[in-house]
Amino acid sequence: MKILIVIENLIMGGLKRVTTVVGNELAQQADVAYYSLAQTPAFYPLQAPLLVAPHPVAPTVTNYFGDRPLDVYQPQLRDLLATLATGHYDCVVLPGGLLVSFAPAIKASFPRMNVIAWIHNNFRTYFDQYYVQMQPELQAGLTAADTVVVLTDSDLVNYAQFNPHTVKIYNPQTLRAAGQRADLQSHTIAFTGRIDIQHKGIDYLLELARQLPRDWQIAIAGHGKPADMATFHWLQRELGVSHRILYRGALQDQALRQHYQRASIFVMTSRWEGMPLVMGEAMAFGLPVAAMENTGSAEYLQQGRHGLLTAAKDVAALSQAVNTLIESPVLRQQYAYRSLERIKDFQMPRIMGQWQAILTQSA
Repeated sequence: MKILIVIENLIMGGLKRVTTVVGNELAQQADVAYYSLAQTPAFYPLQAPLLVAPHPVAPTVTNYFGDRPLDVYQPQLRDLLATLATGHYDCVVLPGGLLVSFAPAIKASFPRMNVIAWIHNNFRTYFDQYYVQMQPELQAGLTAADTVVVLTDSDLVNYAQFNPHTVKIYNPQTLRAAGQRADLQSHTIAFTGRIDIQHKGIDYLLELARQLPRDWQIAIAGHGKPADMATFHWLQRELGVSHRILYRGALQDQALRQHYQRASIFVMTSRWEGMPLVMGEAMAFGLPVAAMENTGSAEYLQQGRHGLLTAAKDVAALSQAVNTLIESPVLRQQYAYRSLERIKDFQMPRIMGQWQAILTQSA
């Protein structure tokens, strides 16, 4: 079976990370190639060949959220159709809204090709925020696909209105703990994510820092665009919490493992998420989790069974949950165990079995 996994680019990001993790695993069992619309260096290791569109888009466009995607990306769509024809692929995987909009053209040219739309964020975020300017094209792509892959029960219901062949497949654990465990005794709270003030709720995170005991701090792994970084540093000064923030920048591999190992609690303050990879990473290291509710955190924590889930946008409620964990080492141990139990649902063999089931379906 020949599989082409299409990506806008290979810069750092959760969508690209999980796409390459799944793609690399599939490459152990099938003939897999990646196809990028932009000619950018691969931030993540690839275990399959990388093809680049003959007419690549500007690498400065991280993700396209504009209108008329089939007009704007007409040269790249033609390139993709030519590659599918010459490569004799059986299946094409389209992660993200822009690429999903290509599905009708692919099905028109290759009716027997298995086209998989892979949705990486929740329904409201895709339709009301990211892809609001290309709603008709996104909907048409979802309808044309042979299978739509989503991440949560909430999205399973919402996306099924466009395609009855919608299935839930979790993103796999992307950072192997290899038996390493979090300290649970250090006075450090871990946060991992882009410095994106609105999306990741960095303003909430810094407000939370104001309400911590004096000898506790928040260690942050991640980076952001210049404007967000400027706001991040300004907010620290404005709120008087610079001494409570340990900013580590973007981390990978062993440095990221150490980030989790040196913490006692993991927090998430995002206003919205699909299925946040970093929460799974933290849980794999046995970190107890306290998170504001969004569709992604609710799916991971199963409405509070596997971690402390507080109301969205409510810093006071999150602070109460975090301080409860701070005050009780025994409770931290209990929720560490719950994290380790929950992460078993995100092991690669189970998820690969689900992917194999839809990849081998006839279009």
